[in-house]
Amino acid sequence: MKDIFIIGSKGIPANYGGFETFVEFLTERKVSSQLKYHVACLAEDNKEFEHNGARCFNVAVPNIGPARAVLYDIKSLKSCIEYIEKNKIQNAIIYILACRIGPFLPYYKKKLSSLGAKIYINPDGHEWKRSKWNKAIQKYWKVSEKLMVKHSELIICDSKGIETYIQNDYKEFSPKTTFIAYGADTSVSSLHDDDTKLIDWFKKKGLQNDEYYLIVGRFVPENNYELVIREFMKSNSTKNLAIISNVEKNNFYEGLLARTKFDTDSRIKFVGTVYDQELLKKIREEAFGYFHGHEVGGTNPSLLEALASTQLNLLLDVIFNREVGSVGAVYFTKEENSLADLVNKVERFSKEEISDLESKAKKRIKEEYSWSKIISEYEEVFLNN
Repeated sequence: MKDIFIIGSKGIPANYGGFETFVEFLTERKVSSQLKYHVACLAEDNKEFEHNGARCFNVAVPNIGPARAVLYDIKSLKSCIEYIEKNKIQNAIIYILACRIGPFLPYYKKKLSSLGAKIYINPDGHEWKRSKWNKAIQKYWKVSEKLMVKHSELIICDSKGIETYIQNDYKEFSPKTTFIAYGADTSVSSLHDDDTKLIDWFKKKGLQNDEYYLIVGRFVPENNYELVIREFMKSNSTKNLAIISNVEKNNFYEGLLARTKFDTDSRIKFVGTVYDQELLKKIREEAFGYFHGHEVGGTNPSLLEALASTQLNLLLDVIFNREVGSVGAVYFTKEENSLADLVNKVERFSKEEISDLESKAKKRIKEEYSWSKIISEYEEVFLNN
């Protein structure tokens, strides 16, 4: 039996988030009887429970702002060490999601090594580039990432672009890496075209089938909302742009409004969040096209879901998006008029051209990003390393 301790996600059952969904599928669809998962869960107590056959252990952490995630990972790691020691577990793997605790890892690495346990990490994307962090926090993220790469036995990258970056930026450590993509749900929505849930949502938001483009993602600058909105406003499209995001009327929102004056264009619709996953999937399926402006690294779950569901995908031309979309999407750059011209172009596509792109996108997701494939690759790594 191989014990795998997973820390860094908020835990399961998954309510939101890419890492949480990954852990949910990894445990729920486990194939090998030789693996036992232990999952840290952010909570207000320290209880244990079972979910998907995994041992889940709560880790209580006070809400102390951005540092809470760092403290959570440290306390989770300490809990793993105590459990391994108490139960005399051999050859355990600690799989750490994201690179938050680099400065503290050397201390715990000594103890884990003495217990015969290995540290694997998933570096996620370029967290240190995210604009939501101030310069000091961005610098911490970069230093933390470096130290975690240095002190890990294996780095599992969900993007070939991230794997190349790790190999190039940290070649002094000769990091051992492997690529295992993030997974995508390839099933169609359980909702029908005439489902009242869908019809009511369309009516409430002023939308209709095949007459809107869609964006789904966090409302942050690095997802290039300003670029997409500005370019869409310049296009000749008569369709709407529906933006599903956790929009807060903060400085970013007010600045975006001031610079683009999107409130003067009736096509731009901020439609709030959608937590009903079957409804969200159906909204993707009913869209004419999907805009993906994310540029801060890694395989993005919302992109995978769009390629699996939406007939036409327009992606920002960066390495991470090209890697995933391949020949199943069309691409725009940050140059002026690039996206506006592309919108005008795709609206002249024939049904056959759109259908061809859709089939290529769905084929790619099924062949390269299905959860069954991803889980099989993870189990092989966990059992044979």
